[in-house]
Amino acid sequence: QERLVESGGGSAQAGKSLTLSCAASGFTSGRVCMGWFRRTPGKELDMLATLNADDHINHKDSVRGRFTMSRDFGKRTLYLQLNNLQPEDTAIYYCAANSVTPWACSARDFNYWGQGTQVTVSS
Repeated sequence: QERLVESGGGSAQAGKSLTLSCAASGFTSGRVCMGWFRRTPGKELDMLATLNADDHINHKDSVRGRFTMSRDFGKRTLYLQLNNLQPEDTAIYYCAANSVTPWACSARDFNYWGQGTQVTVSS
């Protein structure tokens, strides 16, 4: 059974960094797109970065340069490095997988989700 488990969230002061991890298990096919999302209260789910089936990583323009997605293939773990955190980065961060459009990584097609990890940034 496919499973995604995030960790690494917590509290940080503005300007500091956090690293989020996502342990993936049960995915027998390499044809998935992996993604990091966040949800802020009152706002829509925001897709931050994706890793498609060709191992191409794409970051949302607004976070590129501050947030970096990476993968440890052997450990089946994804990471999201959050640098220079700001109070507006406060959100629940989710790891997700998309087996429907693994190359295009369409946001609406993510069909596996982790439980989320809270990130709180204070000024």
